[in-house]
Amino acid sequence: MGIEIERKFLVADDGWRRAATRQTRFSQGYLSRDPARTVRVRIAGARAFLTIKGATTGATRAEFEYEVPVADAQQLLAMCDGPLVEKVRHLCGHEGMTWEVDEFLGANTGLVVAEIELQSEDQSFERPAWLGKEVTGDARYVNANLAVRPFSSW
Repeated sequence: MGIEIERKFLVADDGWRRAATRQTRFSQGYLSRDPARTVRVRIAGARAFLTIKGATTGATRAEFEYEVPVADAQQLLAMCDGPLVEKVRHLCGHEGMTWEVDEFLGANTGLVVAEIELQSEDQSFERPAWLGKEVTGDARYVNANLAVRPFSSW
């Protein structure tokens, strides 16, 4: 079974931009936003993926991701429940770890979130100076929720 262990943080300032090495534009939508089984379609640059995620316990959940043809993903995005989530993901290295910093667009403009994937929930990591408040357990910051309750409406 695929497992994702991820912690999510707000960013405190733009210091992460100095560490950013690569960026990719994402367009994603949800075929199911049920917290027990989220099904996401994502176009990431020139590639596309179908992702199924299970319920989250702590910072851990089951995750299965499959690459699909971009043309199929475009058709699936048209079938999605609710608006799409648009963002630019920046990869930022810090102390041997890779941080994914998502700059949201559209109705979520102004929201910038940093995520780190871990091998275990108790894995230690060095916090970059630009890292702000942890929001791992805050459902408002879950991308599936941002599709229907965007940051601009808070």
